[in-house]
Amino acid sequence: MHEVCRAAIRPGVTTGELDALAREVLARRGATSNFLGYGGFPGVVCASVNDEVVHGIPGGRRLEEGDLVSIDCGAVVDGWHGDAAFTVSVGAPRPDDAQLNEVARRSLEAAIEQVRPGRTLGDVGHAVESVVAGAGLTLLEDHCGHGIGRAMHEVPDVLNTGRPGRGLALEVGMVLAIEPMVCAGSPDYRVLDDGWTVVTADGARGAHWEHTVAVTDHGPAILTLP
Repeated sequence: MHEVCRAAIRPGVTTGELDALAREVLARRGATSNFLGYGGFPGVVCASVNDEVVHGIPGGRRLEEGDLVSIDCGAVVDGWHGDAAFTVSVGAPRPDDAQLNEVARRSLEAAIEQVRPGRTLGDVGHAVESVVAGAGLTLLEDHCGHGIGRAMHEVPDVLNTGRPGRGLALEVGMVLAIEPMVCAGSPDYRVLDDGWTVVTADGARGAHWEHTVAVTDHGPAILTLP
């Protein structure tokens, strides 16, 4: 789904059209959506544009040159859930958007490196926080990743902040959805009247990256790579 949506993102395309493409992929591959109907959510993807950081509802909004769009979607295959997100500029990125998006992506990579037996959730969160704060950016308040498996949201919460060596110790077999949500301005937010779309309080742009990652004897196994 991610690769199909990424290839389709260009000026003039609606977020609803991206959702339709994702639905076609699910149907073709015999998978089901874990987003559609979740708490009443009406799409199979979250499509969040510019100051919409997460949970944007796909619809008639047409993407424009210079927009920054995040696509978050998941699937259920044989009863197991996967969840992942990426952010990309529509057309040529603005320099500040490129930096924001690169920092968000790198913070996810740093966190994934900590997904090893004996490391802790504090190590994971600290990795995200260090990259983001070091770049002078902020993390969306009150939002975090989660355990994932037979349900999309399972324990534990996977915070994007933490202290090294603190928190739950990671063990082989655990699976985590790690998702930094990075803001160019204030970490404060509000939810639109649709009850879903989370936008920055100051109108600054956001970037969202996520992978589903398993703890193995050999280190992190990213289950949501292409």
